[in-house]
Amino acid sequence: MSKLAYLGPEGTFSEEALRALAPEAERLPCPNIGAALEAARRGEADGAVVPLENSLEGGITTTLDELAGGEPLLIAAELLLPVRFSLLARPGTELGHIKRVITHNAAHTQCRGFLARELPDAVVIAAASTAGAAQEVSLPGSPYDAAIAAAIAGEHYGLHEVAGGIGDRDDTVTRFVLVRRPGPLPEPTGADRTSLVVFLADDHPGALLEMLTEFAVRGVNLTRIESRPTGNGIGQYFFHFDFEGHVADARVGEAISGLHRVCTDVRFLGSYPRADGVAPQIRRGTADAEFAEAARWLAKVRSGDV
Repeated sequence: MSKLAYLGPEGTFSEEALRALAPEAERLPCPNIGAALEAARRGEADGAVVPLENSLEGGITTTLDELAGGEPLLIAAELLLPVRFSLLARPGTELGHIKRVITHNAAHTQCRGFLARELPDAVVIAAASTAGAAQEVSLPGSPYDAAIAAAIAGEHYGLHEVAGGIGDRDDTVTRFVLVRRPGPLPEPTGADRTSLVVFLADDHPGALLEMLTEFAVRGVNLTRIESRPTGNGIGQYFFHFDFEGHVADARVGEAISGLHRVCTDVRFLGSYPRADGVAPQIRRGTADAEFAEAARWLAKVRSGDV
């Protein structure tokens, strides 16, 4: 049985995602995303489940930065987890009793409407995680009346649900990924995603366009692009790309090769099945057979057999 690290403590959305991705795995809670990824890098766990992006908040910057540096890790699978927040409190607590609420900043942002409507006078305190917030509320003598967290946190810490589904939107989704140390890639399924981190060789007019052209001319559809600062000065950025297809596909392999030619560094983060099962639309001239035919034609030209 494998052991997988995740953002703890027990009761986080990350644990919920881990249970869905690998229900039989032993679970190793970690204090933060970086610690979960380091546990995978050092071999203390066989992999880690971490959040990568949220449909409201965008990319999870800690995860993006951690995957861009350090010892390489590869994404092996992804999960789209609906995010449902609950207001959790000790048994016997009613809505009117709640004056101090603790939660993670992201959860606070996504539940502002509920708080303004139902608890306009409550003070909201930031916690390192939603599960940590629930744990704080459960402690004897806790100064907090309630936590905003996943319902699973209430199960772990003996809290009851004062109100459920309190997020401002009911269609919020967080994309989680399972990462492992480098090894054999998942086989192509026909509905795959590939992820990269790309570092510009230098900052010049059209630099981003040059990168995007490598995808466009080969019919590779981007599903996410995000810039992050390198830390080496204002205006210095690297880029995260997610796009349709598997590195075994000719169009994807050629696009990655093209980026390798024009960029300082390209970090491959994996090719893996898409959680939504959506297959790409293959444009005319970009199928594997068409790339192979073009290569055969070029070989004939080079040999003088025209």
